[in-house]
Amino acid sequence: MVIAVIALLLALLLPMLGLGLAWASMMGNPYVLLAGSIPPERAGVYMGIFNMFIVIPQLVAVALLSSLLKHVFAGQPISILVLGGVGFIVAGLLVLRVPGD
Repeated sequence: MVIAVIALLLALLLPMLGLGLAWASMMGNPYVLLAGSIPPERAGVYMGIFNMFIVIPQLVAVALLSSLLKHVFAGQPISILVLGGVGFIVAGLLVLRVPGD
């Protein structure tokens, strides 16, 4: 039994390593892209502002979605997923308005 558990844990090590590397690259890439387009002397300020645009929506979601689920969507979690999908569609349509190079 113990040997089987150890073998299972070792078999999970490779996928965990792969997922960890993929996750780290996904989390770092936006900052790498941003770093190439901002002045180096103000990089800290711009990185901080960029980070706020990531963190503030997460904080708002944590603060509001539980009461929204309870009072507006009658406790149906699928409604929150639909709301997120609608938000993605609206964001995609708004991106079309951004002028290209």
